[in-house]
Amino acid sequence: MRLVHASLPPGTYGTVVAVLDEEGVDYTVMEAAGDRYTHLVTFPLPTSAVEPVLERLRDVGVDEDAITVVTEAQTIDSRQYEALADRFAEEAPSEDRIAREELKSTADQLASTPSTYVTLTVVSAVVATAGLLLDSAATVVGSMVIAPLIGPSMAAAVGTVIDDADLFRRGVAFQVLGIVLSVLAAAVFATLVEATNLIQVADPRTIDEIGERLSPDFLSLAVALGAGTAGAVSLTTGVSSALVGVMIAVALIPPAATVGIGIAFGLESVALSAGVLTLVNLLSIELAALVVLYYAGYAPEGFFRARGARLATAKRVGALVVGIAVLSVFLGGITYDSYQQVRTEDAVEAAIDGTLVADYEAAERLDTSLAYEQRFLVLQRPTAVTVTVGVPPGTDTSGLVRALDDRIDAAVGHDVAVEVRYVTVERRGRLPPPADDPSAHPMHGQTAV
Repeated sequence: MRLVHASLPPGTYGTVVAVLDEEGVDYTVMEAAGDRYTHLVTFPLPTSAVEPVLERLRDVGVDEDAITVVTEAQTIDSRQYEALADRFAEEAPSEDRIAREELKSTADQLASTPSTYVTLTVVSAVVATAGLLLDSAATVVGSMVIAPLIGPSMAAAVGTVIDDADLFRRGVAFQVLGIVLSVLAAAVFATLVEATNLIQVADPRTIDEIGERLSPDFLSLAVALGAGTAGAVSLTTGVSSALVGVMIAVALIPPAATVGIGIAFGLESVALSAGVLTLVNLLSIELAALVVLYYAGYAPEGFFRARGARLATAKRVGALVVGIAVLSVFLGGITYDSYQQVRTEDAVEAAIDGTLVADYEAAERLDTSLAYEQRFLVLQRPTAVTVTVGVPPGTDTSGLVRALDDRIDAAVGHDVAVEVRYVTVERRGRLPPPADDPSAHPMHGQTAV
């Protein structure tokens, strides 16, 4: 429910009252002091009725030069209002859809002042960096709560759709500023952590929270597109955007902080992978928000303004799609490489198990690990395989290393270094050998190159 206050320019009182009567709207009128406006009319409306009623008032002279204030109303007790609400509930595509003017105002409010935006962005990036280095999911989530990134994303999308160049430019500028600040703040903080040894981190890539941001695939697009869609829907329905802001921060703050960590530790692959993920998420959020707002019908009225807004939206959607498509080559490479790694590991394990079953029934595979080398950007290939085999005491394992090496090379498709580690295992029902029995101790590993 909304309460509308509209100032009426000279000569519009009669036509405005006629429009409100025709629409079945309850209203009150007060005379205004001064020559610029003659009256102030106040009337309640269902949320979905605000835009069509204001459009009719603009047609009779209550244009952008007039003062129109729309506020949220908690309770309205009026039979005529109830009838009006029922009518617009049937006519309007969505009962919760806010007016174009309210949409712009909400987007303006979401875009924080520069000082507040900079402060919260830096703090959230530092907290996210600490959470990533500590491998603390709770701390990373906490950083998302305070990140103010939903404002610029929605402002840029709204500015495009309603043809407001100033709002669009402001949104884009704040988006770029936010990402740059996040990366720089994370890099500075991670450098201080490394220099002062506050946390012993030999290789950040071994930390689970960081590793999650180093292998982005096409599922990352789903997260970002969902965040952008949720942001636009929350904006158009007037629903609180706090939780949606957290979702958008999920897609941007941790990857940007990971870029800073990669820079601080001199790991180019970390910075590259996380940087691509950050850009893909940023573009995908913007694309989803643009599409949702456009199809929600927020393009301006009038042939020339509507045509200009359509062209601007089409150009920016095209640019976003091209950008996402280019970056998706990287995501596709990672997705393909992950698929190939799973296939290779399955083939290696099958080759090992086949060898043991065929020639060494007493032995069993306990563990298998593969080492990879970087070939081209994100593509990798296996270079070494380490196999841990459990063997009962006294088992003859002569020739096992060579057999495994041949079978693994065939499974992989090229020569790899194979290391076999033996662990002595006892069968059920047998007593352990004496402590001085050599078979009671693990045997040394053997390596085939």
